[in-house]
Amino acid sequence: MSEFFFGTDLFSEFDRLQRQMANLAGGFPSSLRAGRTGTFPLLNIGATDDSIEIVVFAPGMQADGFDVSIDKGMLTISGERASLEVPAEGSGEATRVYAQERFAGKFRRVIEMPQQADPDNVKARYVNGCLTISVGKREASRPKAIAVQ
Repeated sequence: MSEFFFGTDLFSEFDRLQRQMANLAGGFPSSLRAGRTGTFPLLNIGATDDSIEIVVFAPGMQADGFDVSIDKGMLTISGERASLEVPAEGSGEATRVYAQERFAGKFRRVIEMPQQADPDNVKARYVNGCLTISVGKREASRPKAIAVQ
């Protein structure tokens, strides 16, 4: 007979403990320096053989509303998204907001670039609410086929 008694399944207790620890840590990805759940704008980061691709989801902005810079291996995306002032029907005055889910205000996201990123080969364009940033990889880090003789 064991001296220890667990009222529930031991593995479910470990799962619960792991979820609590993840909540305490905030679940931050190691490559994002400024990020938390619900942070605006949302990002997708991926890579091809030739480049690192970052897609920033920021609908309702203009291309000149972004400041994108890269320095010391850190890509910084910042800007400001204006709030939507919706006039009340027929009155001409703005509606008082009591609940707002759309982010408005200043934002800043910082992404740590991998060593193979080439800061001299960065392109950015904003189309249909998505800012796409392509950071080229250094020539030495690209895969190369070697012919066997």
